Amino acid sequence: MTPPMSSRPDPSIRVEAPARLHLGFLDLNGGLGRRFGSLGLTIDAFATRLRAEPAEEFSAEGPGAERALAYARAYASARGLRGGVRIRLTETIPDHAGLGSGTQMALAVGTALEHLCVADTAGVAADCRGIAATLGRGQRSGIGIGAFEEGGFICDCGRGDRTAVPPVVMRLPFPADWRVLLLLDQRGQGLHGEREAHAFAQLPQFPAATAGHLCRLLLMQLVPGLLEERFQDVAGAIGEIQRAVGAHFAPAQGGCFASPAVAAALDWATAQGFVGNGQSSWGPTGFILAADLEQARALEVGLKERFGDGSPLGYRIAAGRNRGARVDCEPDQIKTTVQSVTR
Repeated sequence: MTPPMSSRPDPSIRVEAPARLHLGFLDLNGGLGRRFGSLGLTIDAFATRLRAEPAEEFSAEGPGAERALAYARAYASARGLRGGVRIRLTETIPDHAGLGSGTQMALAVGTALEHLCVADTAGVAADCRGIAATLGRGQRSGIGIGAFEEGGFICDCGRGDRTAVPPVVMRLPFPADWRVLLLLDQRGQGLHGEREAHAFAQLPQFPAATAGHLCRLLLMQLVPGLLEERFQDVAGAIGEIQRAVGAHFAPAQGGCFASPAVAAALDWATAQGFVGNGQSSWGPTGFILAADLEQARALEVGLKERFGDGSPLGYRIAAGRNRGARVDCEPDQIKTTVQSVTR
């Protein structure tokens, strides 16, 4: 028996799915049987926000409507859901900017549809990993799923031969005072789709010694730095990981970082002592870690003064978000955690 869409007393679902930064891969060598392994940080600067309710047909409106509608139809078909759903989007994470827009949209739509299923049917609710797998997300990285589930700083342990979605092995809170200055170049997009797959296929062999060093940086510098709130240790580790991974991807993206404007800004920031910087995923979004809000604001002012009004870069200051997606059931306004929604 397949679960139909329902008009039960809480027929409207609101989902807020946060953006994330992809801070780098740990092991692109794969010599131990697992490849990739990702580091990520959930941030509060962008989110995908939608409201869904049962309807006779599928429809969507607002920013990102076509993508949301495609996910809704695909998910309902895969899960055998009957009926339709009306989705209204008020905000979406920028597409193909390295902020996790596709995964967060997929999880938001899938979670909304799961919530609108009749609870007393034979259908079994899918968890976030099941939603991601159904919609083809999390093929290389599990940090987007981790951001949706719990937020914070996230590490997954990559893909093995039988891995559907890379499992999250670590989740730590990001210090409340620390900030991230985002560098937004809206003139282009990061590699995605077939171009991304082709780029991965053409990359040279990643040195096993470098992969081992990056894992050591994570365990012996980055993690204790987060636990003890040692900003320079965390910034130094992230910066070193970024340079190693960026150099490996340089043939595919035209340099250590995809956007020349972002690259110039990061070089300047490094010279000023802000070593915790890099590019999120394929970019073009860059980021710079700051110890507090005052430092982040001063850094933004300095970048604007250095590169002038003609720079294509926009800036946004973000904090780490130590919680996952928010799901509200209406009209009862029952606020739930993601785990209780999907498990």
